Amino acid sequence: MKLVSFNVNGIRASVGKGLVASLKQMDADIYCFQETKATPTQVAEALGELDGYHVHAYGAEKAGYSGTAVVSRTAPLSVDFGIGLPGHDDEGRVVTAAFQDVVVVTVYTPNSGEELKRLPYRQEWDAAFREYVVRLAKLGKPLIICGDLNVAHRDIDLARPKPNYNKSAGYTQQEIDGLDALLNAGFVDSFRHLHPAEVKYSWWSFRAGARGKNIGWRIDYVLVSKGFEKKVTDAFILNEVMGSDHCPVGIAW
Repeated sequence: MKLVSFNVNGIRASVGKGLVASLKQMDADIYCFQETKATPTQVAEALGELDGYHVHAYGAEKAGYSGTAVVSRTAPLSVDFGIGLPGHDDEGRVVTAAFQDVVVVTVYTPNSGEELKRLPYRQEWDAAFREYVVRLAKLGKPLIICGDLNVAHRDIDLARPKPNYNKSAGYTQQEIDGLDALLNAGFVDSFRHLHPAEVKYSWWSFRAGARGKNIGWRIDYVLVSKGFEKKVTDAFILNEVMGSDHCPVGIAW
């Protein structure tokens, strides 16, 4: 099985830049998208040329904002949208799809914003999302949590850690603590597990040619239930795939 997670930064725009051809080439069993910036109907229409997949999308109340989707060859046994909490579910940030052997949760974590104005809300979100996935894990099936977590975990995960620490959204101690708490709740960062010392990024600013210079951040993750990492045969970051300011990440098992 192969899963690919991709913050497409607008699925309709990404399709216009060749997304469907990239998806066919990646040939994954499950795709998880974040920041679709589209309604569920628009997501399905955008992926109309991707034959043989079931599309389950979740949109934000605000048009053209946020949004997530799980797209799979095998129809899920069940699909849930959101984490079941008013206020947290207004922005279409989580889709949970249960399959025969695993449960897949795709998430687009809120960004703390300019001048960290949204950091307090971000901390509330981190706690609520952690409670949600811990509750899911207790149901017994292995969990795969993938998506844009909007945080670089350690210095190795961004090109310029010192100037960004506690100054930039995505690398404050509060956000790092949030990811630590999630991992400590029983999950493993699959890429870092298999590639403990590899420097690779999944997002680059549009400014100053950052991608060409590889001045990036690793903020897109595939986390798995502790124990399931032993079944993961590959964890990858596909820097060569274009069409967004992010690139796809994924695992095989």
